[in-house]
Amino acid sequence: MKKIGLYLFSAMFIAAAIAHFVLDDGFVAMLPAYVPLRYLLIYLTGIAEIVLAIGLLVPSVRRFTAIVTIIYFIAIFPANIYSAVYDIPAPGMEETNQAILYIRLLFQPLLIWWVWKVTRR
Repeated sequence: MKKIGLYLFSAMFIAAAIAHFVLDDGFVAMLPAYVPLRYLLIYLTGIAEIVLAIGLLVPSVRRFTAIVTIIYFIAIFPANIYSAVYDIPAPGMEETNQAILYIRLLFQPLLIWWVWKVTRR
């Protein structure tokens, strides 16, 4: 089950990474206007997600990559808070119910738990 969870997580992470390039306008909107180079930041986070997803699949770096992935999730959490507080639609959507934006905040700890669980022996 751990292996299935690991592969599923990595596939989901790669899909999210691809969305950073396809739905870049929506991801940029999740960042305050004062953040410099917002598009570059979105593209770099997309690349980071691909690298992390692949790293999770490599046994020799899996544990280290899991820790970096958890730090990454913590680092991007403020963008999700900003999106919820300022009612910014999810990328690719014209509008998103604000309650859903707040519920989405609960998924960040779940993702952290998931990557931790599937990478521990």
